[in-house]
Amino acid sequence: MSSEGIFITGLGIISPLGRGLPSTIHALKNPVSGIHSADLFNVAVDQIMPVADVTVPFPTEPGVPRTHALALVAARDAMEGRKAPPDAIVIGVTTGGMPKSEQLLGSKIVSPQEYVYHGAGTVATYLAEHVSCTGPAFTLSTACSSGTAAIKIALEMLRRGKAKSVLVGGADALCRFTYFGFFSLQLIDPKGARPLDRDRAGISLGEGAAMLLLESAPTPPQGSIAQILGGGISCDAYHPTAPHPKGEGALKAMQDAIADAGIRAVDIGYINLHGTATLDNDASEATALRTLYLDRIPSVSSTKGMTGHSLGAAGAVECAISALSVSEELIPANTGCVNPDASLGLPVVLKPESRPVKIALSNSFGFGGNNAAVVIGSVDLPVPVRQRTCPMSLQVTGLACLTGSGGTDDSFQKFSQGVHVTGVLSDEEVSKDLPQRQVRRLKRTSRMALALATAARKDAGGSDCPSSVFFGTGWGPLTETYDFLTKLFGSDMKFSSPTDFINSVHNAPAGQVAMELKAHGANITATGGDYSFEQALFIASLLTSEKDNLLLLGADEMHPELSLLFDPSSAGDTTPSDGGGAIMAVATDSPEGPAITPVAYRMAPGNTGSAPMIDPGIIKDIDRRYGALFVGIPLAYEVAARAQVKSFLTYSKFSGPVVDYRKYTGQYATSAAVATVLAVKAIKRGSLPAILTGKQEVSLSGKGILVMGFGPYCTAIDVRNHNRGVHAP
Repeated sequence: MSSEGIFITGLGIISPLGRGLPSTIHALKNPVSGIHSADLFNVAVDQIMPVADVTVPFPTEPGVPRTHALALVAARDAMEGRKAPPDAIVIGVTTGGMPKSEQLLGSKIVSPQEYVYHGAGTVATYLAEHVSCTGPAFTLSTACSSGTAAIKIALEMLRRGKAKSVLVGGADALCRFTYFGFFSLQLIDPKGARPLDRDRAGISLGEGAAMLLLESAPTPPQGSIAQILGGGISCDAYHPTAPHPKGEGALKAMQDAIADAGIRAVDIGYINLHGTATLDNDASEATALRTLYLDRIPSVSSTKGMTGHSLGAAGAVECAISALSVSEELIPANTGCVNPDASLGLPVVLKPESRPVKIALSNSFGFGGNNAAVVIGSVDLPVPVRQRTCPMSLQVTGLACLTGSGGTDDSFQKFSQGVHVTGVLSDEEVSKDLPQRQVRRLKRTSRMALALATAARKDAGGSDCPSSVFFGTGWGPLTETYDFLTKLFGSDMKFSSPTDFINSVHNAPAGQVAMELKAHGANITATGGDYSFEQALFIASLLTSEKDNLLLLGADEMHPELSLLFDPSSAGDTTPSDGGGAIMAVATDSPEGPAITPVAYRMAPGNTGSAPMIDPGIIKDIDRRYGALFVGIPLAYEVAARAQVKSFLTYSKFSGPVVDYRKYTGQYATSAAVATVLAVKAIKRGSLPAILTGKQEVSLSGKGILVMGFGPYCTAIDVRNHNRGVHAP
């Protein structure tokens, strides 16, 4: 049993309300909308819609995108006065480097060096470098729930003993991509956002960042602002953009958060609503609240009438505001609402109220039906006593992969013969087993994800559907991104495709999978370049409980133009390749049969000396534990990565075969997903053929395979057979 609480000991925020806590508190007590006419970039007169941008000056570095700069401001403020770096970073992001990349693409700049900050995952890495964090640096991209989902993941890292301190939050900057995307969906209110108003007509886009330093401790550390008591994540599995009309997913996220916090719904004194000011979203959230409470709903407000909707940053900004509501005894106003919509049945706070709030709830919902909620409590509440759970292993029940050679069997057969499985399958080949109705509006990445999910479920027997989906992708749906921007730039910013915009978000493939498989649990998309699949696996091990069914996916597409600009490893490959892998699994701490377990994820400072990054318990008797190493060497970091492999082998004294799996799969970001599937297949087969080992056939009876990643980060996945009667060290 553990009696440690999770305390907010540092808080940084920059938004249209200002920078820092004093400015934010003043704005909450004296609410003025930060929404005004857009002036960050030029738009046609008939396209001018109000936005909420950050107007206070903040430091920037040449060549660094606005999202990264905003995130760093919030991170440094959260870490102010702290000498020790955080053990980990988790951040929610949707735009990443797009504010800069879209300018470069519009100017037809084709130098890959200019796009080094494009990836959404680069925001976390950028923060890690500046705050000296050498542990995991994860990026979540679950649309508008990203920041809140990140807080739930950080909470579980602390609870499960994977860290003692985590810097967590969200960041997003305004850019043409999202501005014209939401404009094409006709979701922007020309009069500015009016959450919960009977005349509401849509959102106002915003920007900003909020970062929270969370620490686990038995008593509140000095300077603690509030506690994170619990969190919940769910998926509607209903529609790519529209919420479930009865708010079923929103209700589940709130119920799970309340149960996770160990409180009752009636204990909550204030709810910070997602409250986007669209007709459907506000109505759906209100329905969920009426179902949750039946009557006596606590005071509610949406602060998006002040801050605008800052997408991936919104949940973190609103969690920060909720923490200030608790610490400052303040209920923020629902700015922008003049005539509350009586049909919603909500006790809307129209003016700021000064009164004690012991517990607050903050909601965030996003595209793909992704829902997240977090419960915040005052510092003086008793620290809850709970059973500490360990991260789960994933017992494999089904698997699938797609490579340039085809599906799972074809890929494994060629791999076993030492033949490369590089290349790019045609779209028709990728989706040949999918109904046309399912894929007619989808492009490559989403088609790959659906094909992988369908094949993995079939391999698992086709009966049980997963409750949760965890998806890793380095670059997301590149075809939709390219097509959206090409049409936008080609029409001088006058026309764009709403369908391409909807399907361009990183979490769109996972949302499609959830809808097809009716997966209503957590739906998480992780994006961290060459380590995206490993991030998804690590997060899956944190967010699942004993006997949960889940689907783990990793996929990236080869786009003939964008891949060459964004992914330096893919650009350097002699054979353009893409693909992915999928694993159906049951979460458990006592697996039977083949299972995968994340065992390492750390930054490799200076790209050298990877050996100490691995748990000594794994290295001990490594020859007895593992029959082979599958190592991933990204071409962009080849020199450093090979030095790391050499260092690891010297340190660990491993004498078995080392297979450079990217030599066989190709150089796309989530090739580790394919390598893990191939490792499971090899474990089931019980041996590695001589062609792969370079010596003789290696028996894997009772031994596992360690799938490792090298480069800026050092990662390791334990793949092992835990069958009874088979010796598994």
